[in-house]
Amino acid sequence: MTFPILETKRLKLIEITHQHVDYIYEILSLEEVTRFYGTNRFTLPVEASRLIDMFYKNFVEKRGIRWGIKLKENQRFIGTVGLNGLHLKNRRAEIGYELHPDYWRRGLSSEAINEVIRFSFHHLDLNRLGAVVFPENVASINLLLKIGFTKEGILRGYINQNEQFYNTYVLSLLKAEWTESQG
Repeated sequence: MTFPILETKRLKLIEITHQHVDYIYEILSLEEVTRFYGTNRFTLPVEASRLIDMFYKNFVEKRGIRWGIKLKENQRFIGTVGLNGLHLKNRRAEIGYELHPDYWRRGLSSEAINEVIRFSFHHLDLNRLGAVVFPENVASINLLLKIGFTKEGILRGYINQNEQFYNTYVLSLLKAEWTESQG
């Protein structure tokens, strides 16, 4: 299976390879990025390398797809977006994303997520996209609600980060809802 390259007005969503290890490390070593990420912040570049290997393995095994987000204007790698827990038989996955803080609040996450949603419903024929978000991550929750996700409830003690368990919200978007919203 060839890795799908996606494009939006301002972004190119690309396959993440080891040439991107420094960017992944830079982003995921920032406390403000990982605070609500569900994993401890990176302290060594080898952690980014292992993550890239995991993204590749998940793609090959059809358990996930993770794209690197590059700005078209300058080819800068600014984050990642993709599908975790991809289950083609049950036609569902969870969406995940992170962006370097220098690029927050510019509509770039929304642009990337909307393209992944389009790909998920049109090309993968998924029925459901979920999202698991820390209740404190108000910006992410508001972004998902604006896109059309529905808050379903709380998963108690769902994520263990920095040796502490956290509750998370689960949100979802169904293909029928998304199709209706597209007119």
